[in-house]
Amino acid sequence: MISLHSLQEKTKAMLDSLELIVNTESPSKDLEAVRSCADELARLGSSILGAKPERLGDEKRHLRWRFGDAPAVLILGHFDTVWPRGTVERWPFSIDGDKATGPGIFDMKSGLIQGLFALGSLGDLSGIEILFNSDEEIGSESSIGFIEESARRASAVLVLEPSEGGSLKLARKGVASYVLSVEGRAAHSGLEPERGINAVVELAHQILEISRIGRQEVGTTVTPTVASAGTTSNTVPAAARVAVDVRAKTVAELERVDKEMGDLSAKVEGAKLILEKKPPRLPFEREMSSELFEKARNIAKDLGLPDLDGVEVGGGSDGNITAALGVPTLDGLGAVGKGAHAEGEHISISAMPQRAALVAALVDRLRSEFSSGKTP
Repeated sequence: MISLHSLQEKTKAMLDSLELIVNTESPSKDLEAVRSCADELARLGSSILGAKPERLGDEKRHLRWRFGDAPAVLILGHFDTVWPRGTVERWPFSIDGDKATGPGIFDMKSGLIQGLFALGSLGDLSGIEILFNSDEEIGSESSIGFIEESARRASAVLVLEPSEGGSLKLARKGVASYVLSVEGRAAHSGLEPERGINAVVELAHQILEISRIGRQEVGTTVTPTVASAGTTSNTVPAAARVAVDVRAKTVAELERVDKEMGDLSAKVEGAKLILEKKPPRLPFEREMSSELFEKARNIAKDLGLPDLDGVEVGGGSDGNITAALGVPTLDGLGAVGKGAHAEGEHISISAMPQRAALVAALVDRLRSEFSSGKTP
């Protein structure tokens, strides 16, 4: 039987561990920093779980623990953050009443600590696999193969991303990213602008066209974000580019947007368009989480926790990857708090042992059902 009280007694130990991990900065693209954070997490996890993790990837920047040959449950999380190195010098981990704050604490270092203490409370870890990666914030490009490999071995995936106002995340939009570049021709803007092909003017036409591709009525957003162009104020710009962020609830909508982006054509005579894109992160649809959510709601009641709610969100996570493989996935099991990617992000301290108990009990239930031949 999972004991909420015993995990509440470990709140200080959770906070001490969280302080260490928050103050060990880990911006996604800083390999030295993420490896240092991986070192600390590996030591901490080894102490709590009684086993060392594998170090995965060419840079040994991802961590995986495997207990047994046939995992019933994959525990998924990331320890990279959007905060540049040096942020903790002005904004270190700190506590104020029931709130703890620090860069990356809500998204999602608290979830990792809660998950480790949850699993450490089980004693027997057979049937569990844990994967903590260090590049989720930049698309999980070096870890996606490990995520897919681990997910295909599991009967269910629990994602330790932060909650949405305390609610679990039952569905996420798919994400696609594009960069549209314009090639024009430079010329002196005062002496002979007519000899140039103005890439900025062409880009302006394209941004307006791109902004019309979205369909708010079905939840599809197509948003031009970062744009750049030109070299000097007296030169017709020969090049321009814009990044485009796409979010959609269905694969069909992602495919429609992809086609319309590919159909864009130049408006300024002589201009050339070049479209680059990354592989999309497919939608995490609600049907992949519904049964797991009902189990979690029942477990919360058994533990005497507040009623659980579930929501659909626009942001993507590694849960999109596992759900797209057809593996039942439940997201948002990490911190209760606010402010992902925002100055002052924070968590509720009192919710830490509650969510750890929920994860522990859910893992235990899923392992039991898996061993008896049931599936989520």
